[in-house]
Amino acid sequence: MKRPAPRGRSARRILSALTGALATIVAASFVIFAGLSAAPGDPVAQILGAKATDEARANMRERLGLDDPFLDRYWNWLTGTFHGDFGVSLTSRQDVTALIGPRLTTTFLLVVMAALLVVVIGVGLGVFGGVSRRGRPVVSTLVGLGVAVPSFVAANALIGIFAVELGWFPTYGSGDGLLDQVWHLALPAIALSIGYGAYVSQLTSTAVSEEADKEYVVTAHGRGVPPGVVLRHHTLRNAAVPVLTASGLAVAGLVAGTVIVEQTFAVDGIGALLIRSISSKDYPVVTAVSLIIVVAFVLVTTVIDMVQSALDPRERAES
Repeated sequence: MKRPAPRGRSARRILSALTGALATIVAASFVIFAGLSAAPGDPVAQILGAKATDEARANMRERLGLDDPFLDRYWNWLTGTFHGDFGVSLTSRQDVTALIGPRLTTTFLLVVMAALLVVVIGVGLGVFGGVSRRGRPVVSTLVGLGVAVPSFVAANALIGIFAVELGWFPTYGSGDGLLDQVWHLALPAIALSIGYGAYVSQLTSTAVSEEADKEYVVTAHGRGVPPGVVLRHHTLRNAAVPVLTASGLAVAGLVAGTVIVEQTFAVDGIGALLIRSISSKDYPVVTAVSLIIVVAFVLVTTVIDMVQSALDPRERAES
């Protein structure tokens, strides 16, 4: 029997990954919408107040479409999201897309800065701990501290030391302009990256140390191959798949982690907006932000999955 062409297998693999990602996003959107619809509390009471008449509440519910069947409301909302229409905020009466847009840019910059710290420092420490037996205890200690300290504790410690005591960074806010934003988001990015950086360091150190102890690496050293060449062309190349996976999962987790950090530093991003919207029962904003976080997580993990398949030696051998 004739085997499928490599391009055909790759195309099917990509199509399968994209189909799975789309199905996951749709399923997650249904769970989010259903969960918020079943949540206790009445958004109409939040809008009109406790002294509103029953007639006024009924009119508001009809105007907002809250009395429509659940599946009709979900379908209208889902089809609207494909056109960038997330509805209208119940509290501010602003378009949700316009409300989220500027804040999404701030959160994106925060995630990018934190991701750079996670990848550069996390992978760097992990490689150092994997190849250096003397440095391994130091890296293990740093990893243990990073995993043990929650992001909100790290955030408060960074504010107290570098913002209040030393005055090197602002204590809150997002800043204006790119450079000012980078300055304002430096401490939030550090607080956000500590836990995920420790996770990446731990897995990188384990993967590199396992590869460094294998026979072909020892043989290369015995043949007099320079250590740098062995590290680049043997150890790191074969440890790339687990390191890439750990880094990708960490970057995906950063998106959800912004909720706590933005609230602590009073950064006006979508994470802080989500907390405020939950408190005020502004369900259109909550569903929109929750869906954006899910989409970002799914897209990052899907890309990592496809890249991992491309880097897998078994996949390359089949091709």
